[in-house]
Amino acid sequence: MTYQEKLTKAKARLMLEHPYFGTLASALRIESDPDQLTFKSDGNTVRINEEYIDKLTVSEVEFILSNGAMHAVLGHMERRGGRDKWLWREACDFAVNAMLVKNGLQAPEYVNYQPQFEGMYAEEIYSQLKEEMKYAPDTNHDSSGDAQDQEESPRQPSGSNEEQTQEPQNEQGKAESAQEQEISQQELDALQEELKEHFEQIFNKLKRQDALPKDLKFVVPEYFSHKVDWREVLSGFIASYAKSSYSFMPPNMKYLYRGIYLPSLSSDLLRLIIAIDTSGSVDRELLGIFLGEVESIMEVYPNFEIDIITADTKVHSHKTYLPGEALSYEVSGGGGTDFRPVFEYIDRNIDYPTALLFFTDGQGIFPSEEANYDVLWIMPEAVEVPFGEVLLLQA
Repeated sequence: MTYQEKLTKAKARLMLEHPYFGTLASALRIESDPDQLTFKSDGNTVRINEEYIDKLTVSEVEFILSNGAMHAVLGHMERRGGRDKWLWREACDFAVNAMLVKNGLQAPEYVNYQPQFEGMYAEEIYSQLKEEMKYAPDTNHDSSGDAQDQEESPRQPSGSNEEQTQEPQNEQGKAESAQEQEISQQELDALQEELKEHFEQIFNKLKRQDALPKDLKFVVPEYFSHKVDWREVLSGFIASYAKSSYSFMPPNMKYLYRGIYLPSLSSDLLRLIIAIDTSGSVDRELLGIFLGEVESIMEVYPNFEIDIITADTKVHSHKTYLPGEALSYEVSGGGGTDFRPVFEYIDRNIDYPTALLFFTDGQGIFPSEEANYDVLWIMPEAVEVPFGEVLLLQA
């Protein structure tokens, strides 16, 4: 099996067996680099020694691609602070690799993996590694981080013949060079932002599908621990469907020339369904705030349809709203609550539903079978639901 064939097979297996790692890895640029002893990831590019890959199994290549993918995610996390750069990278690598092994990936020889680091945050691992370094006098690493900074910075020629014979650059040349560097930096910043957004959407989508890897919270706790306003959660939920029609065929041409395969965004119609529980216990004021927020969010998207369904123990109304129309609803019903008629109605009358936002107090009869589309239950108080996510809505 050739080098490229092994990489292709490893990516395909990751997509099937570990969709989170596989989807992330698909956005990475992979380069052959004979100067690398094994492999190295800088967050955007994984540089791999082909001879090293030849000695690995496909399962071990899956591990390498997953490692590179997770370092791409970590590249957007500003958690290092004033810590030593080299040692922080080592700590992150130990945290990543422990998480990959926990998820059943096969670690090759010579990677940074120690079983005792399983279930530990990079900060904890860093402290332990730093303590161990105190008792390793033979280490030649400068704890200031300068060694790694210099290693990763572009190497500057010193006294080479090329440098000595180079003509002084005129003012126009300097200006053009500065402009090229500025454009390159702007492009890099744009790529970083696009990758960050893409990674967050992957996380949110697989979180809803309950398909996230084990112990991911130890590697990227930022995705789990931060508190956000319900409006921010709602906006992110809708945004993930506005961009859920990502496709790799064709890929995003903007970065293709760099060997980075990001999905392109098609202009498919965004369609959401909002079901409103009109039983007497629903808070009308909160409902008005919720619909106002949805209407504000939808102003961002030029091409959408929103189906609003009202129901209690049966469906009372259904109306489809297009861009430019104000969202409204009719108060009808007022009795008990049975969620099942809404799901049955959607199955019969709405083609290819992608997401349902159900505004309710949560007190009702739930369907016995899970819907084949994502459901976000919008509630003023937490209630256990049989499927979907719960968003607590507070004024």
